[in-house]
Amino acid sequence: METKLTIQEKLKDLRVIEKKKKLKEVAEETGISVSSLSNYESNEFKDISPFALVTLAKYYGVSTDYLLGLTEARNHPDVKVAELHLSDDMLELLRSDKINHRLLNEFATHERFRMLLTDMEIYVDRIADMNFQTLALTMQAHRAELKAQFNPDPEDVQFRTLELCQVKDVEFVSRVIHDDIDAILQDIREAHKNDKTTADEGAIPTVESVKQLYSKAKANPTVDTVFDMYVEQLGIPRDEISEIEENAFKSLVSKARKTQMLTNMRGRVIPHGHGNGKRKR
Repeated sequence: METKLTIQEKLKDLRVIEKKKKLKEVAEETGISVSSLSNYESNEFKDISPFALVTLAKYYGVSTDYLLGLTEARNHPDVKVAELHLSDDMLELLRSDKINHRLLNEFATHERFRMLLTDMEIYVDRIADMNFQTLALTMQAHRAELKAQFNPDPEDVQFRTLELCQVKDVEFVSRVIHDDIDAILQDIREAHKNDKTTADEGAIPTVESVKQLYSKAKANPTVDTVFDMYVEQLGIPRDEISEIEENAFKSLVSKARKTQMLTNMRGRVIPHGHGNGKRKR
């Protein structure tokens, strides 16, 4: 699910991403001091005056309700539901928390979305079926005539081309729709690259990096090495882990190793509590 932006995050995104302005520039154009603007964008700062809120909403071209988190509609807070022509099921879905509303908005407002809907309409309503069938039958008849008159080699380029030109309507339109969706998703994926909730490409583990982590833990199977392995694999900055969190994790790992299995220095697994430690001959 999506994470709703705070008023501080919205103000910063509007300035940096959309307006592409520095704090000094916004201060000069709004009359609000640089220090105040900086405070408004700080997650620790909660007190924004009504005057500043209205001024910044007008400056960024959004509604105050949007900044306050009362609506996700930036410019149209008073749109009537009837004007949207949505079914009850669709409205219920939009009101729920079952979908990523931000992703849905980005998908539907993409410049290629209307083309996607047009292609879907052509497919769903079978608009292109007759034309495809006419073309296919024409190619088929032409190929049959050539075969009867000249009996060409089946691997002849021109003869084979006539066969491949008989495209099935379902396959063709489905491919076009697939291309539409791919183009939209690639653009949205690129736009999300710098989001907090998007994985850092450099932090995505490779097969080699995972093998090295497990080899390290296997060579020295202590609670500390297992802890280090998971922290590194999950991409958690060490300075963001509190001592309480670290101790709690190590405690759980320690219990798991005691109750399930012990790993010796050579990496062999010895079930805990079975036998006297000697290998069965």
